[in-house]
Amino acid sequence: MYKLIFSESYEEKARRFLNKHPEVKNQYSKCLTLLELNPHHPSLRLHPFKTSRFEGYSVSINLSYRISIEFLIAEKEVILVNVGNHQNIYSKK
Repeated sequence: MYKLIFSESYEEKARRFLNKHPEVKNQYSKCLTLLELNPHHPSLRLHPFKTSRFEGYSVSINLSYRISIEFLIAEKEVILVNVGNHQNIYSKK
């Protein structure tokens, strides 16, 4: 099993995201459960990406929303960084 790391800034982003999109709460919870059990699960669609502000990985909540993460295989930790739509996660701003 992997340990999920929730920073204060991520928890605030997640709170705002779920308030704005309550319809994905169950999908979000399922995504976190799968991340904890197996970050390589096919339904998460784990893939690396890089912007000017972040280099890490992304997993899918569903086709519209994603979570960006830092994935530390050696320590079996998943650090949650951001949650949102495609533009929020992959923006190069």
